[in-house]
Amino acid sequence: MSVLLEKRANGVAVVTINRPHAMNSLDVPAKERFGEIWQEIADDAQVRVAILTGAGDKAFCAGSDIKEIARTGSMATTETLMRALPGVGIPLDKPVIAAMHGFCVGMGMTLALHCDLRLAARNTVLGYPEVKHGMISGVSAMRLPQVIPQAKALEMMLLARNMTADEAAQIGLVNAVVDDVQAEAQKWADTIASYSPVAVQATKRLALFPQRLSEAEKAEIAAMRDLVESKDDFKQGASAFTKRA
Repeated sequence: MSVLLEKRANGVAVVTINRPHAMNSLDVPAKERFGEIWQEIADDAQVRVAILTGAGDKAFCAGSDIKEIARTGSMATTETLMRALPGVGIPLDKPVIAAMHGFCVGMGMTLALHCDLRLAARNTVLGYPEVKHGMISGVSAMRLPQVIPQAKALEMMLLARNMTADEAAQIGLVNAVVDDVQAEAQKWADTIASYSPVAVQATKRLALFPQRLSEAEKAEIAAMRDLVESKDDFKQGASAFTKRA
């Protein structure tokens, strides 16, 4: 299975991107699986908080599977992309913690950005390489400036320059940089799960109310699809990426 769901006894669900052979990049089946998982978590009253992480030691998620896009010339549907992001296509008031390590770039960054808390191992590398390949950063173009200063958000996306975990912590992109990200994420999740689920979910719902831009995000994903399907520079960029990989 490309994305795994483990439900632990203490009300913590662990979602693991399970494509370590491909740096945990996301193909269409993985994106579809995410939608199923977020829906299951939303519907399960026993789950109080979720941790999102990646299998292996090289990457949290290296973005969309560019080799798949270059081969097919298309990507997942707008609905699939929306549902893959926690709390976007599927309402999700339960907190989600991103436990990041290794490469967290492209759609990997977009996934982490839609989590409520972000913990990073010291070897985490964060970035948006899309513009180098004739692509755009999808919903992150709107969400990132809500999380960090606009100038820093534009610097990340327009220069396509990777950022270290410590740099990300300095600008508030990650909550903390830790030695054992899995253990720390579990500790944070256990703490949240021990509190009133009604209070926790209401707090998240109110805190994120100004950021509920589902229609704008849908338009942004549609624009990205248009780029994929009609722009030669996108296809050339994807092809060039696969040749370098």
